[in-house]
Amino acid sequence: MVNADLGGAAPSAVTADRARAASRLVDTGRGGAASYGVGRDRAEVASRVGESDRTGPASGGVNSDRAGAASGVVGTGRAGAVSRVGHVGHARGAPSVVDAVILERAAGVLRLVLDRTRGRAPADDPALVETVLDGTAPEAARLHAARRLGLDPTVPARALAPLNERPRVVPAGTEADTAGRLGVGPAVHVLELSRSWAEARTALRFTAEGTPQDPGPRVVYAEELGGIALLADLVAPGAEPPPDVRALETAAATTPWLPATLHAVASTASLRAAAAEINVHHSTLQDRLAHAEHLLGWPVRTPQGRLRLQLALAMRHLARP
Repeated sequence: MVNADLGGAAPSAVTADRARAASRLVDTGRGGAASYGVGRDRAEVASRVGESDRTGPASGGVNSDRAGAASGVVGTGRAGAVSRVGHVGHARGAPSVVDAVILERAAGVLRLVLDRTRGRAPADDPALVETVLDGTAPEAARLHAARRLGLDPTVPARALAPLNERPRVVPAGTEADTAGRLGVGPAVHVLELSRSWAEARTALRFTAEGTPQDPGPRVVYAEELGGIALLADLVAPGAEPPPDVRALETAAATTPWLPATLHAVASTASLRAAAAEINVHHSTLQDRLAHAEHLLGWPVRTPQGRLRLQLALAMRHLARP
């Protein structure tokens, strides 16, 4: 008996058509499906189809049945792909190894296509981050980039400026975690992230390493700087530092404890709190400050002197190359 769908072909012709049908099924995954071994196994599938004919029953009815099953699977590229593949097991009482191979490869192809067409881009995709931070880019492009990054346009976001790393964008309220220095821009609408990025870079200049020789915060939020941020326009990185900064650098070169001690005095509410900050006795701190005032040339224990010290420490960070 021969399959009417094959135009009355002889059994040998059925085998050839079945091999071609299996090959066409595998081709549905071409264009990236090689990772599933589809292209590599085309010849193997066709070969096993022919081997099954040689070793199996000689009945034309079996050949016809198998050819019909293979032709039914070929339609996997259409909307009814899954339902057609599902009928392979019903074409005969005992599915063959060929059926299992075809189903496995078809499932791999479908999985590959779904993986390529669903989901969103990585949250740190450099091209998308660059677009969303570019104030000159079209609004539609920035909104599209924001959505691809997983940002909700109705929720404010922040730009982050890590030292010597790529910029990042996070929703407002996300904790800024980093192992190094980081400037954090204000929370804004996604279309204003270019402003947040500019202020984040300014905030980065006010950060410090947090070491005894470079004391200060490693993470600085732009909105907490206030008017101090205006200093960034007056002190250019790598330029000749102001006189008070030169005095600080000269004193620190000969007195290792000076930077940490002066930072404690400038950033705490009282001298006792400053002494506790650097773990020294209150009288020891008084002796240190007397020596520091002699080296700097101005008092640091008066309100005016303390403000001058705070500005000098801030400008010291800004003057770094």
